[in-house]
Amino acid sequence: VLFRSPVGGNRVDSYFELHIEQGPVLDEEGLTIGVVEGVQGISWTEFHLQGVSNHAGTTPMRLRHDAGYVAARIGVFARQLAQELGGDQVATVGHLVFTPNLVNVIPDTVTLTVDLRNTDAEALRLAEQRLWAFAEQAAREEEITASRKMLARFEPTPFAPEMVELVAAQARLRGLPSRRMPSGA
Repeated sequence: VLFRSPVGGNRVDSYFELHIEQGPVLDEEGLTIGVVEGVQGISWTEFHLQGVSNHAGTTPMRLRHDAGYVAARIGVFARQLAQELGGDQVATVGHLVFTPNLVNVIPDTVTLTVDLRNTDAEALRLAEQRLWAFAEQAAREEEITASRKMLARFEPTPFAPEMVELVAAQARLRGLPSRRMPSGA
């Protein structure tokens, strides 16, 4: 949907394109329009965990150096971290590969990604630091090695307040229920 709108009382030949990218939030609240105030920052980290492969039945728990166990701990920690920080913080483990990926073998190698997002730059940095520190500590405790690689990093970007208000005003003018929110995309 494209619409034209006046800015500052003058007619402007600018068009605004509306996107459906706010996920389930608007549906959940029964609203039509998300007045997006900015784009959240994104941090994608890939972890590479190296342990020792062994037979699942013959290796006692005390003698394991299980990369899969550390990967599971990182995934759970990421979720707990997002819940603890609250606000707009989200965390997702979106890619997880075990090697040798067999039902009866302790994995020696795991690669996983963690996607952290937040509208607040400082909160995003804090989430990164805590996640990385946790992964390093969990690897030390299991006596495996862990390395990380930054796949992508973008700072949160606020939108121009006058443009945000313009969208809000157009929603009001058309009688469409709306809420201010960050872009989750």
